[in-house]
Amino acid sequence: MRVCVIGGAGYVGLVTGLGLAEIGHNVVNVDVNRDRMDSLQSGHATIHEEGIQDLLQRCVSSGVIRFSSELPDVVRQSDVIFIAVGTPSLADGQPDLSQVIEVSEQIAQHLNSYKLVAIKSTVPVGTVELVRRVLSRDKREGDDFDIVSNPEFLREGKALYDFFHPDRIVVGASTDHARALMRALYEPIISRNVSWPAAANSSAEAVPVVETDVASAQMIKYASNTFLATRISLMNEISGLCERVGADIKEVAAGIGHDPRIGYRYLEAGLGFGGPCLEKDLRALIKIAENNDYEPYLLRAVLQRNDRQTLGVISKLKEMTGYLLYKKIITVLGLSFKPGTSDVRNSLALRIVAELGKEGATVRAHDPLAIPEAMALQPNVEYYEDPYEATRNADALLILTEWPEYRTLDYGRIKSEMGSPILLDSRNLLDPGQLRSLGFTYYGIGRS
Repeated sequence: MRVCVIGGAGYVGLVTGLGLAEIGHNVVNVDVNRDRMDSLQSGHATIHEEGIQDLLQRCVSSGVIRFSSELPDVVRQSDVIFIAVGTPSLADGQPDLSQVIEVSEQIAQHLNSYKLVAIKSTVPVGTVELVRRVLSRDKREGDDFDIVSNPEFLREGKALYDFFHPDRIVVGASTDHARALMRALYEPIISRNVSWPAAANSSAEAVPVVETDVASAQMIKYASNTFLATRISLMNEISGLCERVGADIKEVAAGIGHDPRIGYRYLEAGLGFGGPCLEKDLRALIKIAENNDYEPYLLRAVLQRNDRQTLGVISKLKEMTGYLLYKKIITVLGLSFKPGTSDVRNSLALRIVAELGKEGATVRAHDPLAIPEAMALQPNVEYYEDPYEATRNADALLILTEWPEYRTLDYGRIKSEMGSPILLDSRNLLDPGQLRSLGFTYYGIGRS
């Protein structure tokens, strides 16, 4: 099929466009950011993602994908149009739908034949009706267009793998024709006839396709991310209790994970949840509840627990260092919101860094990938390419992102060169006994 991905320079848009091109469609990614479009057309990836550089170069070289800033012609020549623009949070938690509205207006102006419009952006219930009203002003739904909700479930760092080997594909649609087109679009993925990456071990069973109404499809996305956020906040709540009673949250998580009703994923206690999705979607769902006269008691508690977790790390650091952080050298390892990405959007690590700056601390920082992005947001931090240089003469060391590289550092060397051997491991990355045997004053989250 001829596919247009609007918002094609963004994270979801780029992965979607490359994924669809790889399985046999002719794709044009459209975005207003001309610099990114030029870079992508030249074969240079604008995001860090496992495997994306090689896939981009192959798709561009073979001509199955191209990048453009000229929306009208691309819309007219497309069979399927994906809307993958950003929906950032407003101050009250409500998603900002201005980009969705703008591209809907542009699509409406250039509908010259039947188009399937698929909303990939995370949007609240009611957004499809909004887009429908725009497109229906002088066109007829079912004849000139159909709209589907097709939410994404991509993990940063593993997004391409998740696109090609999903655990489900969700399609919210109103007509059999739209559902059939979406099945045809994703057929190689549904039938697991995908070779990316070559070493992928896929199940012989077909990928489940959840075909539902539009409102339910949108709620599936919000409910999924809210469920994950709830698990994280619950484990952080339990970790605080573990500290009080002398239990170890790692042992507790291992014990409850054996229960098949629970499983092991998202049982890690730590700094909390950040990044571009979980908190944003949780706040949006709270706002959706408020707009529909429904009191989301549990959702508010999940968010409050997450906020308290970050403040608790600062409080513990102050307790360990004598409460006054003014002029003390505090080194942080990790700036991205998770390992495997340079993304610092809503990074809890940067939230901690900002609080340290307010306390008057001298903040040093290291991250394997995210230093350029962090510099733009926190210019007053001292950034280091070498973690050992960053920790020299430091009064305390904080691990804020669980990069695997930090497991293998020489902590004996770090301890000998620090001004004060205080280590706060907010991701429970290291072994408490080993660090204490080296002479560190060590604190982990919920660890004995």
